[in-house]
Amino acid sequence: MSLEQAAALIRAGKLVAFPTETVYGLGANALDAAAVARIFDAKGRPRTSPLIVHVDSVEMARELASEWCHAAEVLARRYWPGPLTLVVPKGASIPDIVTAGLKTVGLRMPAHPLALELIRAAGVPIAAPSANRFTELSPTHAGHVPLGLADYVVDGGPARVGIESSVLSLAGAPTLLRPGVIPVTEIEALIGPVLVAEEPAGGAHASPGQHPRHYRPVTPLYLVEHGERPPEECGVWLRIGREMPADPAEYAAVLYETLHRLDGERVGGIAVERPPETPEWAGVLDRLRRAAR
Repeated sequence: MSLEQAAALIRAGKLVAFPTETVYGLGANALDAAAVARIFDAKGRPRTSPLIVHVDSVEMARELASEWCHAAEVLARRYWPGPLTLVVPKGASIPDIVTAGLKTVGLRMPAHPLALELIRAAGVPIAAPSANRFTELSPTHAGHVPLGLADYVVDGGPARVGIESSVLSLAGAPTLLRPGVIPVTEIEALIGPVLVAEEPAGGAHASPGQHPRHYRPVTPLYLVEHGERPPEECGVWLRIGREMPADPAEYAAVLYETLHRLDGERVGGIAVERPPETPEWAGVLDRLRRAAR
């Protein structure tokens, strides 16, 4: 199937799994409420968890927002296309189901040529969470996408970044809702102080990825402090600078791929050395905390 045919499926209200530089997304026409509902049903995702809308340009993002502040323009020009989602007041064209009923929408321009080509060919923004069952491990290869989840899967090779985007709210004081591979200190250098959101107590979440249990492999995963011994049932011990890269960006790029592989090897448990609590490691640490049992 050609990319134009995949785009035609999007326009027809179908679900297409497609590659981005972060993870593979499960996409539908973001302006079609019925198509977006299919995403929630296919994933088993609660409708209190909003979706990120993928755009092909800053201009498309502005059209979907009711307000586009100076900070949004600065960050979009610096990081797009790339792994940063900006949460801004939403325009009237975005159905409430996309945003969990909130008055804000998360917008991102992905840095993968096939993702951008798909959006352009479809002629509409694409709402897309990760192409997995809810709370399960995100896919970084086309082969990781569960069978039957999508009507079609676009194979774009391995994801380069490897974990989901940073999510920053600009609806009020700048607030980091979900860390990624972009250190918050780097963002602060451009727009000033950034708050870090607390865990949501209930109701609609301000961002995807805020559920306490998320990104989980089938195999039990245990976070182990440096110098401690892993649980006896763990057949694998992933240490920083040994089994896993010492660089946080390189670590993120292989994290989900490694966990998918270990699931296939049916080890009794996966012990992971806890990363340091620094801005550079925040995205990786967030994913591991939510994946741990």
